[in-house]
Amino acid sequence: MRQVKLLIIGSGPAAYTAAIYAARANLSPILFEGFYSGTAGGQLMSTTEVENFPGFPEGIDGPELIERCKKQALRFGTELISEDIESVDLSVFPFIAFTKSAQYQAKSIIIATGANAKRLDIPGTGDDEFWQRGVTACAVCDGAAPIFRNRPLFVIGGGDTAVEEALFLTKFGSKVYIVHRRNQLRASKIMQERILKHPKIEVIWDSEVIKVTGNASVEEVVIQNVLTADISIHKAGGLFFAIGHQPNTTFLQQQIQLHPNGYIKVSNGSHTNVKGVFAAGDVQDYQYRQAVTAAGSGCMAALDAERWLSEHEDDC
Repeated sequence: MRQVKLLIIGSGPAAYTAAIYAARANLSPILFEGFYSGTAGGQLMSTTEVENFPGFPEGIDGPELIERCKKQALRFGTELISEDIESVDLSVFPFIAFTKSAQYQAKSIIIATGANAKRLDIPGTGDDEFWQRGVTACAVCDGAAPIFRNRPLFVIGGGDTAVEEALFLTKFGSKVYIVHRRNQLRASKIMQERILKHPKIEVIWDSEVIKVTGNASVEEVVIQNVLTADISIHKAGGLFFAIGHQPNTTFLQQQIQLHPNGYIKVSNGSHTNVKGVFAAGDVQDYQYRQAVTAAGSGCMAALDAERWLSEHEDDC
């Protein structure tokens, strides 16, 4: 069983930033970037252009940004392993992490496994269809892109997230439609009031999107009323899923305290309730969910881990 000082699980902006800081602090981090899980690189791997990450005034493709983060982590001595951590045992110290082929003893762990946007299985929205060509799951990340400007935009959802995304999109789209299966929203009353009074937002009640069509990008959405089965076709410049995210915490097997929504609880920066275990990025952030905030929390986790290891050097 191999022994390591710091083990980082994940490979998005949070994980790579943590690795950069940890490697520069001579912690000799090992980063498991994943392989079979489909989470390697995080959500940026399916983002065509990132325009709001500092330092790239012309924008940068999501995969290229991740590749640059990876190279920077490697430059300072991070060891990358292209395997998935399938489970961990946090009841013992040093902690034990299990891959399909090996076991690792770790004196500290940073969990940065991110979260995946929930999507519906609607024809035309798949990865090999119009995903990231007019279909996305983050208005704040993608809404300002030229493809969406001055065009009708559609948001699927009925909670606060859907309402917030719709309000944000009014800055760019010619009209914003919220498509909801029921006749009332789940969003808070104050948020409902905002959108119901907004001149650029319209709610399409008791309905669902059943198909997305287009050529190079989204051009139309097909909507069906769930009560009457009537079908209508609408011109569209984009479709936004706003039905929540699923944090990647299954492998933890409830060994760490989670919020009711499944995200990891942290305090005093990046500390979890298990001493020596830290969390960074979207796996613990259900509010901001941006690449830059993920990177910032990765820095915090590395600094917290460095401090913890220094203070418990005798224990380790």
